[in-house]
Amino acid sequence: MLTAEVQAEINAEAAHYPHRQAVAIDAMLIVQRHRGWVSDEDIRDIAELLGMSAADLDGIATFYNLIRRKAVGRHVALICDSVSCWIMGCDRVRDQLCARLGTTLGGSTADGRFTVLPIVCLGVCDHAPAMMIDDDLHTDLDEQAIDKILEKYS
Repeated sequence: MLTAEVQAEINAEAAHYPHRQAVAIDAMLIVQRHRGWVSDEDIRDIAELLGMSAADLDGIATFYNLIRRKAVGRHVALICDSVSCWIMGCDRVRDQLCARLGTTLGGSTADGRFTVLPIVCLGVCDHAPAMMIDDDLHTDLDEQAIDKILEKYS
């Protein structure tokens, strides 16, 4: 069940649009910001609040790659695997990050601290390779930068 606070945020966002369904992505992102991910129950509750079917909302969630449909760690590391990042060595950075954390791409650490996920593009191709941890963008990466970056998220 959505909390009163989450419902209020979604309703406040919906007030800016003529149709409540227009805030479907925003509503899921609000839930995700509060809970870390969007469960099947959340999909049903959001759909009801917005006056749409759960199947339609799930279709949006499935299409939009920034909606997390399973539990994630306290910190989410998004590793860009665009062409620019690939050319500049994102595979080496990804492998170093996963080795340092003891997980695989798409997986979470045993302590629930990190989840490492691929992302198609972070939009900083001129500073490839790049990754984003939570809301922090890290660019011009190499394997040596990983340990220093991870210290921030202890």
